[in-house]
Formats: sequence, C-alpha cells, structure tokens
Amino acid sequence: MAIRDALRGITCPMVTPFDDGSIDEAALADLLEHLQSGGIDAVFPCGTTGEFPALTADEQERVVEATVERAEVPVVAGAAATSVDDTVAAIDRAADAGADAAAIVAPYFTTANAPAGNRRFFEAVLEDASLPVLLYNIPQCTGQRIEPETVAAVAAHERAIGIKDSSGDLEYFLSVLAKTPDEFLCLQGYDALLVPALRMGADGGINALSNVVPEVLREAFERAEDDRGRELQRDAISPLFEACTIHDFAPAAKTGLTARDVIPSDEVRPPLVAVDDGGTKVIGDALEAALAVSEQ
Repeated sequence: MAIRDALRGITCPMVTPFDDGSIDEAALADLLEHLQSGGIDAVFPCGTTGEFPALTADEQERVVEATVERAEVPVVAGAAATSVDDTVAAIDRAADAGADAAAIVAPYFTTANAPAGNRRFFEAVLEDASLPVLLYNIPQCTGQRIEPETVAAVAAHERAIGIKDSSGDLEYFLSVLAKTPDEFLCLQGYDALLVPALRMGADGGINALSNVVPEVLREAFERAEDDRGRELQRDAISPLFEACTIHDFAPAAKTGLTARDVIPSDEVRPPLVAVDDGGTKVIGDALEAALAVSEQ
C-alpha cells in the first residue's frame, strides 16, 4: 500500500493558511510546493497544527480536497471527533475528498472511564471506516493517552495501520513499539524525539517543524543512524522545537513559514493568537540557526 510506504518517512501535519478569516488556497498550493521540494513523503491536513477544531466540517473537507488536488504525495486527513458516528462521518468526508487514510484521536472532553472504553470506541470506528486509519495519541490535547494495551488490541484490526505519538514520552512510545506487530507503523510526532525514536525502531515521523524546515527533517530521517542525524537533532531540530513550543505549533509554524516567504500571513483563528514580536525574533533566530546547520 502506497500510504504505508509513504508513512515510513517524514509526513508533514500541514498548517491551514488563512487570508482575512478564509482559507487561502493559493497559499496552501505554495505550502505544498515548499513541502514537496523539501522531500516530504506524505502530508496530513486538518490535524492539530492545521487548526482542525477551528474549521467547520465543510471547511475541513475543502482543505483535504484542495490538498489532494495539488499533492504529489499521499494524504492522511485528520478526522478527529468525540463520537463514533461523527468520527466515521469525518472519515467518509475525507474519503470523498480523495484522502488515502484518516487520523483519529481518543475522545476528548468526556474521557474513557476505563481503557476498555477507548478500545470500544476505536473498534467501533474501525468497523465502519471507509479508509485506513492512523491512531493519534496526543494526551495534552485529549486529556488521556491511548494505553499501550489498547493500541496493541486495536492494531489487530485490518483497517488500523499505525499510530502517531505526540506525547513526548519515549518510554510510552517504546512500549507501543514492543507490543504491536512489525507491520503496524509507529510514528514519532514529538519533534524533539525524532532521531532518538528512529534509532530505537520508529518507522517514521509526523512532525510540525517539517512545515518550516522540511529539508532538515528529511535529512535527519535519512541520517538518523549516524553522527549527522545526531547533529541535526541536537543543533537544529531540538532548539527550533524549543523556541516554538511555548507558542503552540500552528502559530509558531506560520511564523516560520512567513519568515521563509512560503505563505504571506501568519493569521490563525481563535482561540489561537499570532506569535508576538518577541517570540517572532526567538523563532526567527532558531530558524536561521537550524538552516545554517542544515547547510553545513
């Protein structure tokens, strides 16, 4: 399957560019050109970095459609929702828009009162899913993690192709890696752990910084096992990640993308706010340093 092969690389969870409150499709096209020229293997619209909670269902479908129309790489569409039916409907919209797979999260706001609850949720979604499904573990946003035992149980389903782990917990990631079969993809979503996770057996990464410096993430993936991979992680990726962390990754990534003249605006939707001048300088300095390391 092409999507499985593509995910064994670097996938970009794309920002959603805005222009005066509306989706900027011209900027989206420029972003895709930037990502593809930087060596990205797949793209992931309507995820956390894509501000999916601030998009209507129709807007999410249009963003996925516009991405599919212009992308030369496979597309994983965000399909996060809190009920089984709404999640299945979101996957169906992604399928109608032409996506190759969908990513889903554990229900947020009302969290499972036992791990078995999330297993029930995922298995019910998978039974009716019209696309291959990637689990997305991001406990800082959902209020709960997907327990390794739950991942292992769900991994047996033919529609479940892998997990993106953005927890920042390497011990958790290694536990999931140990409990799931080889064909189930374990993807590192916490940029500061990309090279360590790859060295420990991760299949690939889905990393917000790949919006801004796709060429750096690509080289780090290719060189993860040698000293160059360690250098890129230590001197380029981790410092830039640290500079972006306090601002949320949608605003921070847009700040970096405007600094590189990829998109014209750093506009975000409420409740997010654009990065202030002080943060813009910190991110800009870290971006320059990362690019300098990349060019060495």
